[in-house]
Amino acid sequence: MDLVTVIGTVAAFCTTASYAPQLKKCWVTGSAGDLSLRMLLFLATGVSLWIAYGVLKSDMLIIAANGLSLALLVAILYFKLHERGGDGGGKRPAS
Repeated sequence: MDLVTVIGTVAAFCTTASYAPQLKKCWVTGSAGDLSLRMLLFLATGVSLWIAYGVLKSDMLIIAANGLSLALLVAILYFKLHERGGDGGGKRPAS
């Protein structure tokens, strides 16, 4: 593996993993109240465009990392939109 690939792989891991703590907080609290919906939508658009870029460049690292990032972001958006839907947010009901 060359240096460029190593740097790209580490960067992809760091940026993708950065969603995990926020998603965990949303899962535990059942709320994404502190997050801006506009920011999340712009971010989802940007990540989607990175996926398109990866497809156009045939770069599986870009596609995979941003695909996973988008999946995590969609999960966070679920919490954000669910709380806007009128249930008031708050903790998830116990299973």
